[in-house]
Amino acid sequence: MKNNSKIVTRFAPSPTGFMHVGSVRTALFAWLFAKKNNGTFILRIEDTDKKREVEGSIEHIIKSLKWLNINWDEGPDIGGPNSPYIQSQRLDTYKKYAEILYKKDLAYADPYTEEELEVFRKKADEEKKPFLFREHRPDKPPKWDGTKPLRLKIKDVKRYVWNDLVRGELSAGPEALDDFILMKSDGYPTYNFAHIIDDLYMGVTHIFRADEFISSTPKFLALYEALDIKRPEFATLPPIIGPDGKKKLGKRDGAKDILDYKKEGFLPEAVINFLSFIGWNPGDEREVMKIEEIIEAFDIKKIQSAGGKFNEEKLIWLNKEYIKKLPKEKIISEIKNRFPKEFQDEKIINKISDLIVERINVFSDIDKMVVDGDIQYYFEIPIISKEMIVWKKGGTLVEAKENLSLVSDILNKISDKDFTLEILKQELMKLAEEKGKGNVLWPLRVALSGKEKSPDPFTLLFVLGKNESINRIKKAIESI
Repeated sequence: MKNNSKIVTRFAPSPTGFMHVGSVRTALFAWLFAKKNNGTFILRIEDTDKKREVEGSIEHIIKSLKWLNINWDEGPDIGGPNSPYIQSQRLDTYKKYAEILYKKDLAYADPYTEEELEVFRKKADEEKKPFLFREHRPDKPPKWDGTKPLRLKIKDVKRYVWNDLVRGELSAGPEALDDFILMKSDGYPTYNFAHIIDDLYMGVTHIFRADEFISSTPKFLALYEALDIKRPEFATLPPIIGPDGKKKLGKRDGAKDILDYKKEGFLPEAVINFLSFIGWNPGDEREVMKIEEIIEAFDIKKIQSAGGKFNEEKLIWLNKEYIKKLPKEKIISEIKNRFPKEFQDEKIINKISDLIVERINVFSDIDKMVVDGDIQYYFEIPIISKEMIVWKKGGTLVEAKENLSLVSDILNKISDKDFTLEILKQELMKLAEEKGKGNVLWPLRVALSGKEKSPDPFTLLFVLGKNESINRIKKAIESI
């Protein structure tokens, strides 16, 4: 058990499905605070609800956080001084504290069946008042032997007032207090009990949490008092509001698996930057910030209490900014990974990498370009349509053929060394100004790409090179 003044935060997800942005933002803020203060960040898995557990979720949680470079100092995969970090492997610890509370008459065995509890709930409903278990607390509860639920006995029913590092002073009246279950009849602890024991053992000093936990705080405070322990500080984060700006974004409202963003070609740095700014900002005009800058600027006092809107357009914009900052070799590697094997000409890829960066916001846009046929003209001779090659604003097939022949003559006179964008523009624009830009440049674009929409013909010439360009122009002339 830790006992020092060092800041310790934790992220303690339940393995009940995929990780969405709300969960990741909670992990991120806890991690940022620990990093800013040279503290410890713990990953802990809260798997006491076995009915809701989804196979593979623990691995998914770890994979998601590692993709975002949110690394932990202690956790289920790396261990630590308070191992294990999976709750189902810590049952003896919860039982130990449960017995302490039971022996002090601060907890008791729940003797009721589900059917009996339902009768109590129905009566409370008929009387139009909230159901409180403490109003049905048995005078002589049975001995607790682990086969029945164990409940905390709320001895001091009162109003609780506490300070939240984000929300300020909060309070709740006696109606929020009840004899809640500590240990279930299956031998597993409830979340309300287990996380408090784990935080105690692991020396957690600050809890970053979602706002739905505010209503349960009086129960937590009652348990801290029963155990006679100091509670950690609470930092309740603002909700992430959906794109409609009306309600909290959740799994049921279209919140995506965080790893879907990886599949779509988002960069982890952009996702981190984006999530950091939902409910927090550095207090200046910066929008694009490296993780080191975010850590340096992170301040709990700058976390807002009002909800922050999830704006995917902003995420896309940020991702574009990060792509533009990538080293060229990283961009080329990503392009090669997404190109089919017949498009693996490194010389061409190197030439078109800047063009591709201009046209994409996420790397999966490259996949769409391949599917839509916006890439293959760099690698394959196109099939030319007679109708398409004629300049739409008054051109003829004869003019297209003649102008392509003149272009070919000019290209033949340019040396391989001088086959640059600058010289190509310089030489061909003379002809274009004489014959009409559309009459020259349109047939040339179509001859090289077979497309109405493509990069400009000078860029196509430069990428394809002298010999390939002349060959394509020759074939286009032959086809018309």
